[in-house]
Amino acid sequence: MSIRVTVWGEFRHEKKNPKVAEIYPNGMHEAIAEPLRKAGGFEVRTATLDQPEHGLTEEVLNSTDVLTWWGHLAHKDVDDAIVERVYRRVVLGGMGLVMLHSGHMSKIFRKLMGTSCDLKWREADDKEILWVTRPGHPILAGIDDHFVLLAEEMYGEYFDIPEPMETLLISTFTGGECFRSGITYTRGLGKIFYFRPGHETYPTYHDKNVQRVIENAARWCAPAANTAPVAFGNRLKGWMEAKK
Repeated sequence: MSIRVTVWGEFRHEKKNPKVAEIYPNGMHEAIAEPLRKAGGFEVRTATLDQPEHGLTEEVLNSTDVLTWWGHLAHKDVDDAIVERVYRRVVLGGMGLVMLHSGHMSKIFRKLMGTSCDLKWREADDKEILWVTRPGHPILAGIDDHFVLLAEEMYGEYFDIPEPMETLLISTFTGGECFRSGITYTRGLGKIFYFRPGHETYPTYHDKNVQRVIENAARWCAPAANTAPVAFGNRLKGWMEAKK
């Protein structure tokens, strides 16, 4: 059975910044979605901020196994009711969430983390080396012990997040900074992966290693068939009968 993925993006930078539009003529969301379509085993659709209900209707979310999220300019424009809808789908419904780059400041990520999720940053064509810290993890399948992005935005510690369940990737930059760039969490029934690279003015989502990590993360985050609890309620009657 295919994993149903919804790739969500603001789709604002591409309309405002010619440099971004040149790198991602169909939008970053399509650059993220297309490798998943080609990988096989996924049923992929996209959704963007300016669609009705941000493209994340109840029907869409209820038929989504994994949601990927990229946001930056317009975190504040995401409706709180949609944030709550996504939150419930992750925590109570088991939908996986792959949070990308500046999505760390999104309403939904901060709600799930319970912290500010703030960090240090510098946009200056930094060379980024992403180092594998958990070899053998499914999200890192097909990735060497490191890979390099020749130009990216720097993110630096301290990253104000709860202690991750697993730290899979650590980045180093030209200024000597380091950053926890691939981390996992669970919240309720849902799995979450945060992946750092992806500044809009760099062709990061065309990089094969970045595409592979996102593909692997979508497979890892997908809920198991038996995610939902089977029952709640008072079991006194059954307990009394079992004692007879």
